[in-house]
Amino acid sequence: MTTTSNKPTHRIFAVSKRGEDKKSHWLKVGAAWSHRDGKGLSLKLEFMPLNGAELVLRVPEADETATADEANDTAV
Repeated sequence: MTTTSNKPTHRIFAVSKRGEDKKSHWLKVGAAWSHRDGKGLSLKLEFMPLNGAELVLRVPEADETATADEANDTAV
């Protein structure tokens, strides 16, 4: 597995639909790291959704990057 750094490039969320009139529930379940060659990602899931939730990868927000990086220093 080849990654560019210990800092995750994406966050992984489990998104559950709550009905037509309600907003979806987004729960952080892990992180992802881009490979140096740009052709793949390595994923680390802290939780695995069992309710059929959709998994979504998103680039972290600037304000959450520092906090998340400290928590994930030991990852990958």
